[in-house]
Amino acid sequence: MLSVVKSGGVVGIDGFVVDVEVNISQGLPQFITVGLPDTAVKESRERVRSAIVSAGYRFPVKKIVVNLAPADIPKQGTLYDLPVAVGILVSSEIIPPERVEDYAFIGELALDGSLRRIRGALSITSGLKEAGITKVIIPEESSFEAALIDGVEVYGFKNLREIVDFLKGYLDKKPVQVDIEAVLSEGAVYPDFSEIKGQHSVKRAMEIAAAGFHNLLMIGSPGSGKSMMAKAFPSILPPISFREAIETTKIHSIAGILDGFIVRSRPFRAPHHTSSDIALIGGGSFPKPGEVSLAHNGVLFLDEFPEFKRTALEVLRQPIEDRQVVISRASGRYVFPAKFQLLAAANPCPCGYSNDPLRECKCSPVEIRRYRSKLSGPIVDRIDMISWVSSIPPEELSSMSCGEDSSTIRERVIKAVEIQEKRFDGYPVNFNSEMSPSMIDRFVVLEDSAESLLISAARKYNLTARGFHRVLKVSRTIADLDGSEKVLVKHIVEALNYRLSDELYS
Repeated sequence: MLSVVKSGGVVGIDGFVVDVEVNISQGLPQFITVGLPDTAVKESRERVRSAIVSAGYRFPVKKIVVNLAPADIPKQGTLYDLPVAVGILVSSEIIPPERVEDYAFIGELALDGSLRRIRGALSITSGLKEAGITKVIIPEESSFEAALIDGVEVYGFKNLREIVDFLKGYLDKKPVQVDIEAVLSEGAVYPDFSEIKGQHSVKRAMEIAAAGFHNLLMIGSPGSGKSMMAKAFPSILPPISFREAIETTKIHSIAGILDGFIVRSRPFRAPHHTSSDIALIGGGSFPKPGEVSLAHNGVLFLDEFPEFKRTALEVLRQPIEDRQVVISRASGRYVFPAKFQLLAAANPCPCGYSNDPLRECKCSPVEIRRYRSKLSGPIVDRIDMISWVSSIPPEELSSMSCGEDSSTIRERVIKAVEIQEKRFDGYPVNFNSEMSPSMIDRFVVLEDSAESLLISAARKYNLTARGFHRVLKVSRTIADLDGSEKVLVKHIVEALNYRLSDELYS
C-alpha cells in the first residue's frame, strides 16, 4: 500500500515541503530510501524500526521503499524519522490515511519511540505555511520554536505512541501557545558601562555606533579596557524586534546553537583569532552559517583584529557591504543573512605599547609597519569609526568617576533609533549605516558651513567615495542623538575625528 505524508526540509535558512512517499509491497524484506538522502537519513531505518516496535506495533516484514520528493534536492538530518514512521503505519493500515492529510510531520525518533529536538524547526514551519500547510506535528522540545510562526497550529508530542493515539482520536491535544512579549522581555545580562572607569571618549564612540549600527575599531594598549568595553557594548544596544528575533532564531536553530526556543536579545559573537575562513563566513559540503551569519542583527566582535589570518579578514569585505553571504555549491546556491555590526579591537603595534604614555614601545618602525599592514586598506575603509583607547594610570583609577550606566546611554540610543525608524518608514533599511548614496542625498541635510568643511577635509585627506559617505552616515547618527534635523559643523567634526583616526594607524 502506498501512503504520502507531508514533511519539510531546509536549504540555507529557507524551508520547503517534502513529500515522504512510503510503499509497502510483497518481496524480500528490505528497507530502501531514495530521494538524495544523506547518511543520517539512510540510517533512519534502524531508528524507525525500533521506535515502531517500542511503541507496541508490528513492523512489516516486507519490501519497504521510501521516496523523499522532490528527489532532486539533497535531504539531510534526522528530521525525517517521524514522517517515515507515520508513513509506514499508514501503509500498514494502523493509522487511517485521511487522518494525516492535513498535517505535516517533523521529528527525530529515539530507539524507544521518544521524540528528540530537531534543527531548523522555525524555518521548516515557515516554509510549510507558505505552501498552505497550517498544522504541524513535531517533538515537544521543538514545538515552542515552531509555534512562533503565526497562523500555524503546532502540536508537540513526547513519543510516537502519543501521535498515533492522537491521529486515531484516542488522545486530545491543544496547539502550543507562545507569549511573545513575555519571552522577548527576558534578555541576556551583560556588564554595565558604570563598571568601567574613565574612557569617556570611547564610550561616546560606542554610543554613536550603537545608535546607527556602525562598525567600530578600538585601538589601544593591552589592559586599557578594550575587551571589557566590547563585552559591555550589547548592554546599550536597542532591543531586538520580533521580526529580527525570528530571522536570527532561524539561523541559530539551523546551526544547532539555539538556547531555548527564540533569540531574546541581539547576538554577540566573539570568535577566536585562529578561526578559519569557513568558520567566519560559513560553508561546507552542505553549507552551514558562519560567525557573520550567527551575528545577524547583532555584534561580531573580533578581538586581536590584526592577528586574524589575512584571508579570513578579506572574506569579511563582501558581507559587510551586502549584508548577506552567498555560497555556491554543485548542490545549489545558499544565501545566509549577515547584517552584523563589526566591533574590533587591536593593539597599535606587536608589543602593544606604541603611543602609550606609561610604557615604552620596543618595536622597530619596520615591525610596526608590518603589523599594521595586516589590515588591508579595503577592510579599514569599511570601518565607519576608529577610536583610540588610552591607558589609565593605576593611581588614578580609584579617584575616577564611573560615569553613566548602560540604561541611561541606552535610552538615548533608543530615541535615536526611533528617529531612524520614522525616517526610513517604507524603505528596506533600519539604521543610518545602511543608507544607499541616494538616501544619503535625501536624508543627510548639511548646513552650508558643514558642507564646506567636509569637502575641504575630503580633499586634504584623500577620502575615498566610501569613506566620504561613511562620514555622512556617522554625522547623521550624531545629529540624531542631538535631536537635530540638520547636520551641523560640530557633527561633521566629530564624525571626521572618528574617520581620520585611521591616518594614525596607516
